[in-house]
Amino acid sequence: MTAIRTSQAPATPGTKTMTLGKAINAGLRRALEADPKVLLAGEDIGRLGGVFRITEGLQKDFGEDRVIDSPLAESGIVGTSIGLAMRGYRTVVEIQFDGFVYPAYNQIVSQLSRMHFRSSGRISMPIVIRIPYGGGIGAIEHHSESPEAYFAHTPGLKVVSPSNPNDAYWMIQQAIASDDPIIFLEPKRRYHEKGEVDEATRTPLPLHQASVARRGTDLTLLSYGPQVKTCLEAAVIAAEEGRSLEVVDLRTLSPIDMVTVVDSVKRTRRAIVVHEAHRNLGMGAELSARLTEELFYVMEAPVLRVTGYDTPYPISRVEEDWLPGVDRILDAVDESMGY
Repeated sequence: MTAIRTSQAPATPGTKTMTLGKAINAGLRRALEADPKVLLAGEDIGRLGGVFRITEGLQKDFGEDRVIDSPLAESGIVGTSIGLAMRGYRTVVEIQFDGFVYPAYNQIVSQLSRMHFRSSGRISMPIVIRIPYGGGIGAIEHHSESPEAYFAHTPGLKVVSPSNPNDAYWMIQQAIASDDPIIFLEPKRRYHEKGEVDEATRTPLPLHQASVARRGTDLTLLSYGPQVKTCLEAAVIAAEEGRSLEVVDLRTLSPIDMVTVVDSVKRTRRAIVVHEAHRNLGMGAELSARLTEELFYVMEAPVLRVTGYDTPYPISRVEEDWLPGVDRILDAVDESMGY
């Protein structure tokens, strides 16, 4: 049975309250302690602790040979990590901002994603590329991008994105333990939001499984990363209007857990995909196509999309109008329920 997750879950014995950013830090620390072959690399991640202080304190405790302040050269960071992977290391790369990943794009899609296939399975690439992504922090383009579709489209890469501290804590450890290259997308606007983290559980949700964040009967909201909270807020307001919305947190964008997605939409018969990335050829388009293929005779309305607009990311004064919000989601709910 799919685990049920809610943002309002009460604290239980053995849990700690953490921000999402601190949960990633704790997960990285646990991975460094567990395996001496785990290395961290990135610009200013050591002494400074990263732009968002996600790696704060780790260089002090594990040394400069394991938490490495790299040159300002994303292509070089990823290329070096590929070489380290060939020698048995597990490198966790930090990209300072989403829009800074593009200088490394060639290394990621031409080398990292292909090496296992190219070597007929003889070479593994246990590399995690951490990317703070998305908007909502008052920053301009190159600091507020949502590049997930580029990587989810690339065979050989896996792409995941936590939406809450507990998932962040466990998913970063699961990603590091995987032998596959993983793009680990961190919703930067949620770094400082708190939640309960169960550090003692023996059975965290599998890395590539979606979760139902809120049960509902009338319509399914499909989202991930920063927009899961927005969808939950929309579901609360919709409930006051007599509508029961289910919220599915995808958690993994490649591979997509279609079992959980189809199970939800088969019950509610309506679906809306919500994400910050551009609408054209985004994750919403893929989900719409696959749901149409599998549930054409079940759904009572077409799959709708609430997304960012097909423009470069705007200046901070208008980003709240550009980003999907509760009102736009509820407008789409009205449209879907009108069929």
